Amino acid sequence: MKLQGMAEAVIHLLENSEERVKMGRKGRERVKDVFSLERCVDEHRKLYEKIRRGQQNIGILTFPIGRSGNTPLSNLVDISCSLFNSIYVITGNEGEIPFKRDDHDIYVFKVQHKSGANLLNRVINYAYTQLRISFRLARLSKNVNLWIFFIGGESLLLPMLTAKLLRKDVVIASAGSGLKVAQTQKDPLARALAPLKSINYRLSDRIIIYSERLTEEHGLQKYKHKILTAHEHFLDFNEFKIQKPLNERDNLIGYIGRLSQEKGILNFLEAVPRVLERRGDIRFMIGGDGQLRTKAEQYLSGQGLNNKAKFVGWIPHDELPKYLNDLKLLVLPSYTEGLPNIILEAMACGTPVVATAVGAIPDVIRDSETGFIMENNSPESIAGNIIRALNYPNLEEIAQNARALVEKEFTHEAAVERYRNILTNLKKDLKL
Repeated sequence: MKLQGMAEAVIHLLENSEERVKMGRKGRERVKDVFSLERCVDEHRKLYEKIRRGQQNIGILTFPIGRSGNTPLSNLVDISCSLFNSIYVITGNEGEIPFKRDDHDIYVFKVQHKSGANLLNRVINYAYTQLRISFRLARLSKNVNLWIFFIGGESLLLPMLTAKLLRKDVVIASAGSGLKVAQTQKDPLARALAPLKSINYRLSDRIIIYSERLTEEHGLQKYKHKILTAHEHFLDFNEFKIQKPLNERDNLIGYIGRLSQEKGILNFLEAVPRVLERRGDIRFMIGGDGQLRTKAEQYLSGQGLNNKAKFVGWIPHDELPKYLNDLKLLVLPSYTEGLPNIILEAMACGTPVVATAVGAIPDVIRDSETGFIMENNSPESIAGNIIRALNYPNLEEIAQNARALVEKEFTHEAAVERYRNILTNLKKDLKL
């Protein structure tokens, strides 16, 4: 109440002095705001929260990412806001955090990366980007208690060495296997990534993966003593919901994701004529963008399938529910995965998923219960499983089971609790 009295006194003086003319109405309103009781209570509440949490700040680092990385990155930042005072994010290219929190300080620093026209340029640019990330990490580390290396971070050796030289604890949160992606794409840099990844795993204090299945799939058996299991996935069920019942949808089969080799997009397209040979009433939709876009369009045109399949390009995240509610099935024939958001979003929209058994996918897609698992991602297998799913007698029940599963396991509260348990134990183990 003393502060309220001070505010009134200052305002009274200003209103009855020559300063009133200089300051004007906006200035007086500013004084009222600064000294308001509500503002003081709010500031004290924030201070109490910081004291209660012990002034813990976290740094989240990714290699410069594309648009598809923004949802998992934003989710991890959102979860961290419930556990830490301030969050420092180093990302780049199209990486961004599309929200602000009034009760938290979120600082985002961007490092741009260009791939390069040839192998030598790519190596030089990759090393240069790592140097710039390391420089930013070093400047921020005085404010950070713990660094999480996220998307693409498992191969960032120079930032890892910088963090360890500064005596910072580092956790690698694996969102997938960049090495497996590179190997699938037959990228010549894959040979260089393997030793970088191995050194980083040895230097890290802990490794977080989406599923215990990934320990073997990603060759992490030797690091089993430092592996923890959690993921940053959660959904907004007010947005991702069933808008159109499954039995009212057309026989539209969709693929939504990057148009790149590791996603199996070309295999999916080669399955299209095989499906149409058996079911002429089916149409296909491809959403996404990537380096195989031109090749994919040329294939459909060459096969005379443009009237049966359409490309819709990159789909903004807020428009996904509309597209997913038009699909009878979503197909994801990936060679390698972590836990794709699009699968969970489809399940929330009541769209059955047909996917390969890679990454953490079998943890959520249980064959003939919450979706359909393919034996492999050959065009023959994709076509056969699309027909199998469409002919399944209780497809609506599978859609309902899938929706119930994600409603239970992929809430914001569940995601925060998973990370809270891990980071609480981490703080004890690492004495943060």
